[in-house]
Amino acid sequence: MNATAVGAIELSSVGVGYQVQDALMKAASTTLIIARTVCSGKYLVVFSGNIANVEAAMETAETVGGVSVIDRLVVANVHPALFPAMAQSVVLSPEEIGALGVVETYSAVSAMVAADYAAKAADVTLFRLSLAMAMGGKGLLLLTGSLASVEAAVEAAKNALKDGGLLASAVVLARPERELFTDYI
Repeated sequence: MNATAVGAIELSSVGVGYQVQDALMKAASTTLIIARTVCSGKYLVVFSGNIANVEAAMETAETVGGVSVIDRLVVANVHPALFPAMAQSVVLSPEEIGALGVVETYSAVSAMVAADYAAKAADVTLFRLSLAMAMGGKGLLLLTGSLASVEAAVEAAKNALKDGGLLASAVVLARPERELFTDYI
């Protein structure tokens, strides 16, 4: 993925979500990554492109979304590890498995923020980024690496979310059982 920026908008209404998706795609040249209903009756749209187009599309999305906008995000120079983790296409080799970091958030957008900060803060492998699918609208980030790197990444994720009240939990397991990684190797 050659995107330089990513945008995400989370809405409290499915109908308005469809309106927002249509409007933002018409507003600027962007690539749609995710557009779907999510648990608890919300709608999530994630898109990418150059920063000017992502910002223009987001401005339109916010205007159309109005009071239905729960959260929004625009990140220039997004860390490329977010895309395969979001697609849940990361397969870990046994050598990559180390400490485990788990960051749980109260929204999909805040999980993306946490993932970007974590990936930029330390040499870790993001291997799962779940965006409000079947967890009551929560987001989930899983990452692995050396203990020091995982601690630094989780701390960066926590700091990124500290003012918004959207952090549900942040856990580091120094020596997790390999069975915790069964679905990813």
